Amino acid sequence: MLKNVLKNLNFTDKETVVYLALLELGSAKAGDIAKQADITRTTVYDILASLLKKGLVNKYKKGAQTYFAALEPNRLLTYIDREIEETTGRLVKQKGEVKHLLPELVSLQNRSNTKPKVQFFEGEKGVREAYDDTLNAKDVIRAYANVQTMHDGLPNFFPTYYKRRVEAKKPIRAIFTNNPASRKRAATDRNELRTTRFLPEGETFTPEVNIYNDKVLIASWKEQMAVVIESKEVADFQRTIFEQLWVTLPR
Repeated sequence: MLKNVLKNLNFTDKETVVYLALLELGSAKAGDIAKQADITRTTVYDILASLLKKGLVNKYKKGAQTYFAALEPNRLLTYIDREIEETTGRLVKQKGEVKHLLPELVSLQNRSNTKPKVQFFEGEKGVREAYDDTLNAKDVIRAYANVQTMHDGLPNFFPTYYKRRVEAKKPIRAIFTNNPASRKRAATDRNELRTTRFLPEGETFTPEVNIYNDKVLIASWKEQMAVVIESKEVADFQRTIFEQLWVTLPR
C-alpha cells in the first residue's frame, strides 16, 4: 500500500525503497541506507539527491561523516501542495501559449481540404474531449439524455461540466428518460440553463445525442466511446426530428 501511494506521487521504485529505508533507520550514513534498501552505494547518492530536491530528506555532518534523515512524513503533504502549484503553473503557461498560437493553428486547419467530418473518440478522456466541444455551441444545445448512464459513465465529469456550461451561457433543451436520476437533474433546470421534457414512463435508451452548430455528438457511456459528425445536412435533419418530438411531450 505504501509503495503504491508513493508510486502515485511519481516516486521511482528506488526512491521509494530509499525513502522507506530512511523512515525505518531514522538517520544513517549512505552505506547503511544502501544496505537497508539493498541497492548500491553509488546509486544511493543519486537517489538521496533526488529526495533532497523533493524536500523530503535532509543531510547533516557529524564529525567527518555525512548523515541523512527522512523529514516528518507530513512533509509529503507539503510536497503534494508544491507539485499542485507547479503543475497548475505549468498548465496555465501552456494554455497561454496555445491561446497565442490558436489563430495560426486555425489558419493551418482551414487551409486543409481534408478536414475530417467524422471524428471518433475512445476512453474516458476521449469522451470528455468530445463532450467539451458542445461548449462551443452558438445556439441552444438539443440533447437526448439518460442522466443515470451519463453519471455512471463519467461520475466526476458532469458537475464541473454543468458549471462551465452555465458560465459560458450555453442553454440546453433536453429530452430525458424518466428515471430518478433524470428527475433529480431536471430539478436544477433553472440554475443550469436547461429546459427538460421527459419521455413516457418505460421508454428508455442509454447513449446520449447532442445537436449543436452543424454537429451531432453521439456518446456511448457504457462503451466509453463517442462520435462527432460535422454536417449541416445531418444536424438540420436531427434538429427537425428533435423539434417534432419536443412538441408532443408534456411540459
